[in-house]
Amino acid sequence: MRLALFDKGRLGIVDGDTITDVTDQVTRSSASPAGVLQQYIETLSDASGPVLDPAVGRRVALADVQLEAPLPRPGKIIGAPVNYLDHKAEMDYPTSIADLGVFLKANSSVIGPDQDVVLPYSDIRTDQEGELAVVIGRTASHVSADEALDHVFGYTCLLDITVRSGEDRSTRKSFDTFTPIGPWIVTADEIADPDRLDLRCDVAGETRQNTNTEYLIFGVRELVAYASSVMTLYPGDVIATGTPAGVGPISDGDRVVVEIEKIGRLEVGVDGSRATPYASRPGHRRS
Repeated sequence: MRLALFDKGRLGIVDGDTITDVTDQVTRSSASPAGVLQQYIETLSDASGPVLDPAVGRRVALADVQLEAPLPRPGKIIGAPVNYLDHKAEMDYPTSIADLGVFLKANSSVIGPDQDVVLPYSDIRTDQEGELAVVIGRTASHVSADEALDHVFGYTCLLDITVRSGEDRSTRKSFDTFTPIGPWIVTADEIADPDRLDLRCDVAGETRQNTNTEYLIFGVRELVAYASSVMTLYPGDVIATGTPAGVGPISDGDRVVVEIEKIGRLEVGVDGSRATPYASRPGHRRS
């Protein structure tokens, strides 16, 4: 099943080129910034959630709706640094995720399909990083790799946008608009093996990243298990699995696309019109 948010927070089931509105089948709090899909995942985790019925609901053409980030405010966004061998070689980095552990991104950095990544600096490079993202479906704490997939709700595409400055990873990756997610979540039952998916990322029509998730250093099972050994994972948390070789700068006017086999295609724009010099950032002290 492909589950999407659209048109100001409606929940829909995507089937081919149509989407069926199933919002009214989910008990929800209108005040929650997390979105109705997050609330649906939470109800499933305690076995109280409804079975969504695409036969009941208004069906419209997918082209006639505006898709949004399926999880606009996930509880946590967990990143996996240097988790492909070719990216380790590209970065000429002596260590990998096995040494670095994981990091957190601000959940306020999330945007959805066809929105714009806003570049903060005019003189510091900002890169694209196309990634497979894992959405947690059941609370997980110290789970084994063998148990890990039992705690996964589904998968989606993610761009981990990164400023190449000197700050800590969480700072460089947490600017508003720096985590595009979408176009929808594909439920775990449709993905037999998340470690066997083709992934491609294009920038301005040029393919920069082209790999398969079989080349992850920590595969999805190991990554979920490792993250759960550090922090409790809750329904709706997102784990970005890391990026392969081919990261590079993005510029004003670019279109960035990440496409993952069996999942979908996420496309966003790039807006550099508000970028300012790095030295003008708040708190900067000139020597």
